[in-house]
Order: sequence, then C-alpha cells, then structure tokens
Amino acid sequence: MTDRTERSRRTGSGPGRLLVAVYGILALAATARGVYQVATKLDEAPVAYLLSLGAGLVYVVATVALATDRRTLAWWAVSIEMVGVLTVGVLSLVDVGDFPDETVWSGFGQGYGYVPLLLPFLGLLWLWRTGRAAEVPARPTT
Repeated sequence: MTDRTERSRRTGSGPGRLLVAVYGILALAATARGVYQVATKLDEAPVAYLLSLGAGLVYVVATVALATDRRTLAWWAVSIEMVGVLTVGVLSLVDVGDFPDETVWSGFGQGYGYVPLLLPFLGLLWLWRTGRAAEVPARPTT
C-alpha cells in the first residue's frame, strides 16, 4: 500500500531555474540602467528614470523571492511588476510628456524585446502551478 502526501514544488526548481535566470538578467540590466540614469541625468526625465530604477528593484526582489521560494513576496513582486508594465506601457504611449526617454517598461518593454511584458505572466503562472499541491509518493514505512 502506498500512501500519498501533498506538497508544492519549489519556485526555483525545474523550469523555475530558467525563470529565475531571466529575472536575474533583467534585474541586473534594469537596475544598472536606472542607477546610471538617476545618477547622471535625473533632471532630464525624472519620472522615467525613477521608474526605471523602481522597475529594476522590483526585478531584484522578484528574482530573490523566486530563487528562495518566498512565495508571498514573489506574488507581490510579480503582481507589482505586471501592474507596472501594463500601466507604464499604456501611459508611455498616451502621455509622452512624462516619458521623454524610455524606461524598462515603456511601450510594454519594447526596448527589451517585450520580455518585461511576457515575464510577469510567466511568473504568475509559475507561482500558481508550483503552489498547487502535487501528489508525491510518501516513503514507505517498514
């Protein structure tokens, strides 16, 4: 007789490793870009450059949360990322005055090959899939 127990999969395992790697690369790129923009030319486009830095920090938090299986923090970070990329994506197309220079999320991440638009959907899907209990065989007791 085999007894089955339920547990969820870790977010940084299996295909989640690739997701964490992509988040890590984007975190590095966006944070470096935001730090450079804020440090050297903040007065030119303060909203855009602060949003770039904020996006980078959101990616850093999401990367760490996904890699270390901090599910609640990951849900928050990836959800904020989704709201951010959708909101900034729309605003950057409608109200060009506040976005005279591009941010990571401008045009729905057009400058980054639309990866910023796709990534939160994949992140939320992965969190949902790994959060569902998976049946795994329990160790037989002898």
